[in-house]
Amino acid sequence: MVTHVGPEEPGDERGALLAFLAEQRGSIRRALLGLTDEQASSRPSASELSLAGLLKHVAEVEQGWIARAKAEPPAVHRDESNWHECFRLVGDETVADQLAYYEKVAAETEAFIRSVPSLDDTFLVAKASWNPRDEWLSMRWLCLHLIRETARHAGHADIIRESLDGATAFELVAREQGGEQGGEQG
Repeated sequence: MVTHVGPEEPGDERGALLAFLAEQRGSIRRALLGLTDEQASSRPSASELSLAGLLKHVAEVEQGWIARAKAEPPAVHRDESNWHECFRLVGDETVADQLAYYEKVAAETEAFIRSVPSLDDTFLVAKASWNPRDEWLSMRWLCLHLIRETARHAGHADIIRESLDGATAFELVAREQGGEQGGEQG
């Protein structure tokens, strides 16, 4: 959703990358403003995507990439058998829980990116079903990938939200500035 990212401090490439990532995270969160878990989990189009599912997915993906960069396993293991569960609330999961988790992931991402000696530092991502070969990726690549992944899904969120109740990006930004919070209990 439409917001403005101010210019970075001179020489603060990390700050610029993290600001653009934060902007896109905000778009995902804003799309949930004022919705119940039931509304957020609904799928108003031919797609299987819902706002709750997008929220869960972007949080899991971001956490997984940061874990890989730290040479740790992702918090949630996904493969062909459970991939579909990263796009929907399962069991007793709620939008409020997922929003809190996303905030935690965002804080961990920021702390990690600020702590690495250089954005040129690399980490190994092993060949997997979704990755064609072993690759060494830079921290800069990681930041850009997270921005791209989140922005792509923020666009999906805009369309889904407008399909649900007609709320546009501009209206949701105004609501957010008015203090309304997302993830109401349903």
